[in-house]
Amino acid sequence: MQRPALFSGGDAQMAAGDLGELLVPYMPTIRVPKSGDRVYKTECAFSYDSPDSEGGLYVCMNTFLGFGREHIERHYRKTGQCVYLHLKRHVMEKVPGASGGASPKRRNAKLFLDLETNSDLNSDDSEYEDEAKLIIFPDHYEISLPNIEELPALVTIACDALLSAKSPYRKQDPDSWEEELQASKHAKTLVQLDNGVRIPPSGWKCSKCDLRENLWLNLTDGSVLCGKWFFDGSGGNGHAVEHYKETGYPLAVKLGTITPDGADVYSFDEEEPVLDPHIAKHLAHFGIDMLQMQVTENGLRDNDIKPRVSEWEVIQEAGVKLKPMYGPGYTGMKNLGNSCYLSAVMQAIFSIPEFQRAYVGNLPRIFDYSPLDPTQDFNTQMAKLGHGLLSGQYSKPPMKSELIEQVMKEEHKPQHNGISPRMFKAFISKGHPEFSSNRQQDAQEFFLHLINLVERNPVGSENPSDVFRFLVEERTQCCQSRKVRYTERVDYIMQLPVAMEAATNKDELIAYELKRQEAEAARRPPPELVRAKIPFSACLQAFSEPSNVEDFWSSALQAKSAGVKTSRFASFPEYLVVQIKKFTFGLDWIPKKLDVSIDMPDFLDINHLRARGLQPGEEELPDIAPPIIIPDDPKALDIDESSVMQLAEMGFPLEACRKAVYYTGNLGAEVAFNWIIAHMEEPDFAEPLVTPAFGEVASSGAAAFGIVGLDNQPPEEMVAIIISMGFQRNLSIQALKATNNNLERALEWIFSHPELEEESEPALDMMTMENNANANILAETGSEGPRIKDGSGRYELFGFISHMGTSTMSGHYVCHIKKEGRWVIYNDLRVCASERPPKDLGYVYFYHRIPS
Repeated sequence: MQRPALFSGGDAQMAAGDLGELLVPYMPTIRVPKSGDRVYKTECAFSYDSPDSEGGLYVCMNTFLGFGREHIERHYRKTGQCVYLHLKRHVMEKVPGASGGASPKRRNAKLFLDLETNSDLNSDDSEYEDEAKLIIFPDHYEISLPNIEELPALVTIACDALLSAKSPYRKQDPDSWEEELQASKHAKTLVQLDNGVRIPPSGWKCSKCDLRENLWLNLTDGSVLCGKWFFDGSGGNGHAVEHYKETGYPLAVKLGTITPDGADVYSFDEEEPVLDPHIAKHLAHFGIDMLQMQVTENGLRDNDIKPRVSEWEVIQEAGVKLKPMYGPGYTGMKNLGNSCYLSAVMQAIFSIPEFQRAYVGNLPRIFDYSPLDPTQDFNTQMAKLGHGLLSGQYSKPPMKSELIEQVMKEEHKPQHNGISPRMFKAFISKGHPEFSSNRQQDAQEFFLHLINLVERNPVGSENPSDVFRFLVEERTQCCQSRKVRYTERVDYIMQLPVAMEAATNKDELIAYELKRQEAEAARRPPPELVRAKIPFSACLQAFSEPSNVEDFWSSALQAKSAGVKTSRFASFPEYLVVQIKKFTFGLDWIPKKLDVSIDMPDFLDINHLRARGLQPGEEELPDIAPPIIIPDDPKALDIDESSVMQLAEMGFPLEACRKAVYYTGNLGAEVAFNWIIAHMEEPDFAEPLVTPAFGEVASSGAAAFGIVGLDNQPPEEMVAIIISMGFQRNLSIQALKATNNNLERALEWIFSHPELEEESEPALDMMTMENNANANILAETGSEGPRIKDGSGRYELFGFISHMGTSTMSGHYVCHIKKEGRWVIYNDLRVCASERPPKDLGYVYFYHRIPS
């Protein structure tokens, strides 16, 4: 199958000199990729087109950005760049050999494009062929490659460098999700011993030391052995490595990571994690069916340990034949390796009309006015993702002829089109210590991170995140003086505590726990799980009840006292996001999950939680700030762990909570919360606390809290402490500068200069803008007030995100969304009609206000 090119034969053929002359005017615009240049040769900047797509991919020879056929003209018009490298991967059926089998017949034996192989294609029947050619705009002249002798040397070098360039998502940090895995050199020729070994679906343990975690299955002989502690952090005695040294068998797969989408494979010979394109076949040799496996964190399948009630089975609706859904709004997302939290949140976000209108509705304008590098623009990447999910372009059902062929061959090949959000994840997680890693994350934390970015990158006249915003009224009362303080803050999530004491099946839970302990002592399989059943009304009641304020400082008493706080809705949002606080911390500070069932209602009325403000007979607490106490030795300051726990349960990283409590002098969770809000966008926000050396606190301001300021700027931590007391940022900085960064003297200076506080009022708007960038912030006090969409407190459930696993650091997320009157399950690439939506096991719920 020969494809014509303009200079490939007949009268159209040009001599070498003619090609050179043709390219001369464009030579200054052709660059050779250097170290640090990102070459996007596998994905369009505006769509999910790739060299696999019908129109292929055009890569700019100057910016190295990739564009699909629908978007290449836009880049040409905007930049005037004329020379592009067009890349196309062709898929062809293999030609049957004389013996009736399939024999490869490739014109170009080398697959020079670093693309993922389409798993839907049967490698026994198909083969790939890559094609590259230069395209010159605007006349679309084509020059087929390779054309080494005819092209100028610079062009040849540039094309070779571009084709051999590494992925733009490759990073030096080995812990980053962006480190793309390469196919192992042993995968294709791996020898597997026919020794009759069959791996059971559960109960694995190391054959040398009886460890039951961090277990690796050698793909040559089927040995199950433990790994080393440093490979994935879960511990082991290194028996898998010892076995390799003894036998030379190179590849092993981690048990507990096998899913229908793949598994974690390590090459001892290549000394790195690798891809095994033939992993399904290699596992089948030992009796493992990938389609039946679900990832766990301890090497034990939950459905074997907890039959019929495992959250893995219930949430993913295992055992039920689910009908695949195709078309607009039914597009799945590829799991990039622990990226299911992102997929679940984005599916929910783009089911909301306001986000659809803001990004997909404004797509032409967003794309036309995008910067020269659209891969680094938030609104462009949001519009791209929204279009990918909603257009139906990447969710097409199999053709009838393909279905008939599958029936005739008695094989099932699921049609998982979907999109790979690699570019989106790379941009949205850039600079974030957690989301830029390949570790599992908390979907609620990612939701707030996304809202933060939406706030900071306005699109159009309305901000779509306004649909989630609501005002919280917090009433704090001094238990001794009985005086009160009312404050307001902006929030985006209603966090509901789990009222474990209200479980309706306490007797069953006690009996189960006794059986579990007996089974553990006798080393028998555990009994069938009994899950606590919690009434939703009890959780709502726990939310509305007063809570103790740790280390409350009463301005009425000018001393610490007992205090209680209640929270109410000063406004109700258009869309109410409810988080069930299932995650808590154990004594070892390891996050753990409460495995509970809560009867979440389809219809919710919380009008009774409307705030009422200061009531007749109530007396307000004096507006006096607490004193700041800085120890002579900062290392001598004991961190109040109860305040740390309060903040951590809000979803903030543990180390950030410790720093917040430390830098605010143990003045309580509320003051520390304000510090977090002021610093949550800093690169080292979640890094461990490093206390300054003795004697540095009261010395030159730069070293006071380990941060060096520019132009004699006071340390940001000191500024944040003063701001948290209600003073303006510019006034705080001015006071610290005037007192050589001494906190106590700075506060005295502010009180002795009241006229400056009045003059600083215009700076309020700037501080408000800064605060708006955060997910949980103090309410704005500007003249126009915060952006809210207040209304009735009656809601209807339309979506929920569920988590499987024992903590936020592991497991899997799926999303259920109600569309066109029926529930749909979004499980990475698989999008199906839901038969039994597990509404009682969700983690984050999405409600829409019922019109009055």
